[in-house]
Amino acid sequence: MPPKPTCHLIRPESSYEGKQGLSYFTGIATETVGSTGICMHLLTMPPGARAKAHMHESHETAIYVLSGEVHTWYGDRLEQQIVVKAGDLFYIPAGV
Repeated sequence: MPPKPTCHLIRPESSYEGKQGLSYFTGIATETVGSTGICMHLLTMPPGARAKAHMHESHETAIYVLSGEVHTWYGDRLEQQIVVKAGDLFYIPAGV
């Protein structure tokens, strides 16, 4: 019998270097809570920072921008672009 699902509290106290080349605070992920569909971390990007191109293969991502703006390129050849500004919520589906 599989274990019964339960709630988890994550305090983003430790950080790690992500495959995108940025430093993330530990958050909600398969590795921390066993999530299978969503990923949520805390990330501070200094002005001019750039993440390496990557794919969110098996999880959805929700982003809330507190300040500034982020230019995001996506698509098979990174041919699509969206600008996410302070106060915006940005959704990235699995496989993008």
